[in-house]
Amino acid sequence: MLSGDAQTYIFTLSIFLLSLSVHEYAHGWVAYRCGDDTAARMGRLTLNPIAHISLIGTIIMPLIAHFGWAKPVPVNFAVLSKKQIFLVAAAGPASNLLLVLVLTISFHVFRLGASPFLAVLISLAVLYNLILAVFNLIPIPPLDGSKMIYASLKSPESIAAYKYFAQFGIFILIGFLWFDGFYRIVLPVVARLYALLGLPLPSL
Repeated sequence: MLSGDAQTYIFTLSIFLLSLSVHEYAHGWVAYRCGDDTAARMGRLTLNPIAHISLIGTIIMPLIAHFGWAKPVPVNFAVLSKKQIFLVAAAGPASNLLLVLVLTISFHVFRLGASPFLAVLISLAVLYNLILAVFNLIPIPPLDGSKMIYASLKSPESIAAYKYFAQFGIFILIGFLWFDGFYRIVLPVVARLYALLGLPLPSL
């Protein structure tokens, strides 16, 4: 029989995986609608969490750092216009925010808080989706926020500056996380947004 900690880990990881799957599927679906079938050809245009699992980002990191990521859905940005790149990048965070909206409305309209299990399930799902949306909107490559900025750039100089900056994006992102940017910036924003929704704090 699993210990309490193991059960909690599996329960929260399952919710996190589903949230990541929605995020990645949204990228792939919008790209497909824009004419890029890369994700579909590679079997990644699916809500099945197994297709989006990254051993390190999805399994190990949540266990040791309460944070993680999915295997990114492949997108061929070379065949997309700037407007389409913006839409594909924005689709991930937008899907998470849409889930937050649907879950929050359902919680209040159908009085789901009467069930302790549903209250925990929905509050955790909302929390994870807020975290995914806010974190991915950070304008540091390779996060979605940086691609949205790139798609909005007009002048050759600004585009060149972005491409130069993007070369070091992963190192800047590691530095951001190393110096507690996630806890000092992302989580406070998430906490403020969560407080506006009138949901109970998740407790396991």
